[in-house]
Amino acid sequence: MTFATMLRGSFAAIAAMSLAACGINSVPTAEEEAKAKWADVEAQFQRRANLIPNLAEIVKGAGANERGILTEVTEARARATSVNVTADNLDDPAAMEQFAAAQGQLSQGIGRLLASFEAYPQIQSNQNYLAFQSQFEGTENRIAVAIRDYNEAVRQYNTTIRTFPDSIGANIIHGADPMVPYSAVTEGAEVAPTIDMTAN
Repeated sequence: MTFATMLRGSFAAIAAMSLAACGINSVPTAEEEAKAKWADVEAQFQRRANLIPNLAEIVKGAGANERGILTEVTEARARATSVNVTADNLDDPAAMEQFAAAQGQLSQGIGRLLASFEAYPQIQSNQNYLAFQSQFEGTENRIAVAIRDYNEAVRQYNTTIRTFPDSIGANIIHGADPMVPYSAVTEGAEVAPTIDMTAN
């Protein structure tokens, strides 16, 4: 066996090992990062859900219209907390859409309720309301950041499993499916609600 033959054989072996290692570590690493970011999203949505009982106490002193909206918020909270997307079904678009819809309905309800309080100076000056409003705004910001971070982790994971050479390991070893980014599905959720105060 000549030196050139040995060199070609060594090169072929190194190339084969390199291809075989493609995606072995990078795919699970990217997947676990996306799952961890999803856990952050869930934690922030749960934090928001936990604020609703405080809101209920504040609303007790308000008018019938606000209590009606609170009922909607409470029901939306129950729906939102009953719809779960786990790390195992982050690749299921239908589950992600259902989760986003439930969270969007809760966002809209809380937004309508907070907007209705503008007609009540005594509520606006209430320390409990001010504390709740601050916590709610902070939670909404945390949710936005958590969703952004999750979507970036999903983008990185989806890019990893689709690009060479990691796609080799993603398809052969891991059987990786693309994950679904989070997106709001509630129509008009970005529009501030208007409240008809003549309904009382």
